[in-house]
Amino acid sequence: MNTVDINGRFEVGPGRPFLLIAGPCVLESEEMAREVATTLAAITARLGISYVFKASFDKANRTSLDSYRGPGLRKGLEILARIRQDCKVPVISDIHAEDQVQPAAEVLDIMQIPAFLCRQTDLLVAVAKSGKAISLKKGQFVSPWDMEHAVKKIKGSGNNNLLLTERGAAFGYNNLVVDMRSLPVMRGLGCPVIYDATHSVQLPGGAGGSSGGQREFIPPLARAAVAAGIDGIFMEVHPEPGKALCDGPNSLPLAEVEPLLKKLIQIHQLVS
Repeated sequence: MNTVDINGRFEVGPGRPFLLIAGPCVLESEEMAREVATTLAAITARLGISYVFKASFDKANRTSLDSYRGPGLRKGLEILARIRQDCKVPVISDIHAEDQVQPAAEVLDIMQIPAFLCRQTDLLVAVAKSGKAISLKKGQFVSPWDMEHAVKKIKGSGNNNLLLTERGAAFGYNNLVVDMRSLPVMRGLGCPVIYDATHSVQLPGGAGGSSGGQREFIPPLARAAVAAGIDGIFMEVHPEPGKALCDGPNSLPLAEVEPLLKKLIQIHQLVS
């Protein structure tokens, strides 16, 4: 399995430090984003693991037309650029369209392909050709072994800096389930694997005009995934999830991150 270089800052994969990708679902305010980035950077530095700040400049796949999507491409990238510079952390955000690739590549350390778009060939090829590291989320409708084809689209376009992210599979209506077998299967495709512990407990569309969630299941599923053998964890984190403008029901409170990470690192060290 190859390791993934995060813009020359650190590497992810076997024998490398555990990775945390975390932040609010969407950019709500620069002040809150800085609070989360600064807090998580300090926590991960204490624990000796790698960290990437995550927030979306635009959430194009919200349930309702009225749902908050974020500040948009230009303003969102400006905020992420300042957080990257001032907080000294790498940043990741979702790319939904080919015309976002070039401006996003000027700011982001990792380009994230949302789960719903994991089979969009032109988008995957455009992001691959940016030369940036990529986090490709497995679609809720795709088997882990069928991600081989998406991997080939990216690597065949000349980019081997690819992380695969598991975020659950559709299980009937408004529900997701995580098959832990998917983690070693996707690792077998030659890519480091990240487990999305918060989207996995999402209830898509389960709150009517928005998605619900069951954040009480974040810790047990995260522990199980780390025990199954992964290279990092993805979590949506918010200081006050009850007030979050996006994905609050499945976001982990900021105050609960460090205790959970300590347990996850112990498990990771044991299985490694």
